[in-house]
Order: sequence, then C-alpha cells, then structure tokens
Amino acid sequence: MLFDFGGTLDADGLPWKERVFRLFADEGIVVARDRFDPCFYAADGALVGALATTCSFQETVTRLVEGVAAALAPADRRVAGRVARRFLDDALATLAANTPLLAELAGRYRLGIVSNFYGNLTRVCEDAGIRSYFSVLVDSTQLGCEKPDPRIFHHALQALGVPASSATFVGDSLPRDMAGARGVGMRHIWLAPAASLAERPCCRDDRRIDSLRELKGIFL
Repeated sequence: MLFDFGGTLDADGLPWKERVFRLFADEGIVVARDRFDPCFYAADGALVGALATTCSFQETVTRLVEGVAAALAPADRRVAGRVARRFLDDALATLAANTPLLAELAGRYRLGIVSNFYGNLTRVCEDAGIRSYFSVLVDSTQLGCEKPDPRIFHHALQALGVPASSATFVGDSLPRDMAGARGVGMRHIWLAPAASLAERPCCRDDRRIDSLRELKGIFL
C-alpha cells in the first residue's frame, strides 16, 4: 500500500494550502483565493530543494507559513508563529490518531509513501513518529520528478517489489494521486471530505473515504 503524506496521513483529506488558508482566516487575515493561492504556491515552491534533509517538521511548517505571511504582510507579525503552531499541532494530532491503523496495516502489508515534498520527507516522518511503519519513502525532490509523473510511482513499486496491479494508492489529490496511480495501473482510494463531493472521482467505480481510518474496514 502506498500513501500520500501531506493532506492524507496528516489531515484526513485537507491539503496544506487549504489548511494554511483557514488558519490565517481564523486569525482575521481573510483574503481572496486569487490573492492567497499565488502567495502559498510561491512560498511552497521556494522550499523545494532549499531545505536540508535533516530539516525538522516544525522548521518546515514555520518556513512555509512565514513565506506566506511575508507575502500577505499582516499588521500583526506574530500571526505567522500562531498559524505555524496550530498547523503543526493539528498535523501531529491527526498523525497520532492514525498511528494505530498504520501499525495494523504494516503488520499485514508493505507500506510506502510517495510525496511531492521538499527533500526532507524522512526527517518529517521521523518527527511524526511514523517512519518505522514504511518500507519505502519516495520524496519528489530527492527523486527529481513529481506526481503524477509515472516514474515516481514506478520507483516506489520497484522498491516494494510489487507490480502496480498488486498495490493500492491512497491520497487526497485527484490530479496528482488518483490520476497518477490510474496512469500506472494501480488501484486507488480517494480520501476526500464531504466538501469534495461536488468533484467527480477520476474513475467511475473509484472508492472514496472520508477518513483514513475507514481503511480498517477495507483491508483489515
């Protein structure tokens, strides 16, 4: 079984951009999406390849949020620190809640993560307390290609030693996770909250789950 990281293991279907947007809004920094999104993508892109492999989860989130805050320029400069702390606390709480499931799955299946990340995925998984459950960690920055590129999926499958037809990918992104897994012939499960119901799955018979913990009833 292969998983996405951000938005899947740490948030039950909410991508990082959406979570950062909501946390800034909670702090009174309410901006239009067409202003916020470019700020987030610029801050996100600036971290790709710029972080040491040993950069912690906390430092990763802090630098991302500070990059967004620098573009939004809130009057209260302490906002970035509060947003980063809440983001990290929420992520770690969700990861802790998902850990018993990962432990059970790892007892029956070989698990891996395929993530469009910054080059420090291994350190982040260590900080999150989940590294030991995964046989394979594929970080797009280290590999040099991103989902939905078939090469990143094939790399993970080869490392696990299984054909695509024998694996399942679980992720929250339709264009990156679902379409990418479909492109290599892998079964795929879409983790999407109820708010995503207006979007169509990439395949007619795709399975959609509201919470990662629903995997227990499917695979255990």
